[in-house]
Amino acid sequence: MEEKSGEKANEATAVKLYGQIPPIEKMDASLSNLVNCERLSLSTNCIEKIANLNGLKNLKILSLGRNNIKNLNGLEAVGDTLEELWISYNLIEKLKGIHVMKKLKVLYMSNNLVKEWGEFQKLADLPSLVDLVFVGNPLEEKYSADGNWIEEATKRLPKLKKLDGNPVIKQEEEEGEGES
Repeated sequence: MEEKSGEKANEATAVKLYGQIPPIEKMDASLSNLVNCERLSLSTNCIEKIANLNGLKNLKILSLGRNNIKNLNGLEAVGDTLEELWISYNLIEKLKGIHVMKKLKVLYMSNNLVKEWGEFQKLADLPSLVDLVFVGNPLEEKYSADGNWIEEATKRLPKLKKLDGNPVIKQEEEEGEGES
C-alpha cells in the first residue's frame, strides 16, 4: 500500500484503495497500521467481511460500496469514532450490530437486501443518524410503489433530516386541522 501512495501508512489521514486490480478480497491486518486514517475507501473490490479496524482510532468515514459484504460485524472497533458509513451496493439483509455506531450521522446503504421493517427499525438505535440513503432495498421498493415510503420511514426514524437525498419536511401536527 505504501508503494502505491508514496506516504507512510501510519501517517496518512485519507487512504483510497478503491477499484484495485486485482480486487481486494480481505480487509487484512495491515489496516491496523492506519492509526491516523480518518477516511478509508475500499469501495469497488470483492470484500466479504468488515475486519481489522481495531487500529483505526481516528476513523470518521468508511467507504465500502460495491463489495460483497453480507453483514455489519466488525464495525464495533470503530463504533466510537465513525461518522459516515458508505456501504451501498452490497448484500446486506440484516442490520444486527449497527447499534454500536454511537456517532454515525450519515449512512448510505442503497441497493442492499433489507426487506423487513424489523431490520430497518434497528437504525433507530443510532442516536446521531440524520442522513440516510436506503433507496433500492426491497423494503424501500415495496413501499415506494405504494407511495408511503417516506412517511413510514420517517415515522420510525423521527430524527432524520435527509432521506434518500431529500430533506425531510416535518409536517406540523396542527397544520390542516379544521380545514375540511
